[in-house]
Amino acid sequence: MGKAIGMVELSSIARGIETSDSMVKAAQVELLRSVTVCPGKYMVIIGGDTGAVRAAMEAGRQKGAQYVVDTLLIPSVHEQVFPAISGTVEVTNPQAVGVVEFYSIASAIQAADAAVKAAQVTLIEVRTGYAIGGKGFVVLTGDVGAVRAAVEAAKQAGELFVESTVIPRPAPQLLKSLL
Repeated sequence: MGKAIGMVELSSIARGIETSDSMVKAAQVELLRSVTVCPGKYMVIIGGDTGAVRAAMEAGRQKGAQYVVDTLLIPSVHEQVFPAISGTVEVTNPQAVGVVEFYSIASAIQAADAAVKAAQVTLIEVRTGYAIGGKGFVVLTGDVGAVRAAVEAAKQAGELFVESTVIPRPAPQLLKSLL
C-alpha cells in the first residue's frame, strides 16, 4: 500500500490532545500536525502507510467520539502534500502563484493533493485553520498554464470553496513573503 494522510478535527482541545496520543499509539504513523485551530478546535494530521493510517484514524474516531467534527483520509497522497502541511517546503524557482481557499481544512488538503496530481506545480503551503477562522488554503507555484490547471483541479476537488486566484508574475516582495 502507498503513503496516506489522515486528519481528525475535533471540537474539544482536551479530547483532541488525547485523540492525538491514541492515534500515534494505535499504529506506526508520523504525526504531521497536532494543534489547536480556530475557532477553538483541535486538529490531528498523520501520515504513513495506508493500512497504518486507516488503523490510527479508526482509533481517533473512537477516542474523539462525539467531539469529532470532520475526518479525512487520502489513501495515495502525493508526496508534496506532507511537507506543504508541515511548512518545510523550499522553493528554488518560484514562478506564477496560485491560491485556493476553502471554508474547510479537509477540503484544502484534498485540493492540494488534486492540484499536484493534475499539473506540474510545486506546493508552497497548505495552511490549516490556525489564525484564519478555521479555513484552509493552498498556495502553489509553477508556470502559468500549470498553475491555472492545478487551481481548477483544486477547486473541483475540495468542498466549501471560497475563492481562488492566479498571479502570473508576482512581485518579488510577495514571493519573499510566501516563501
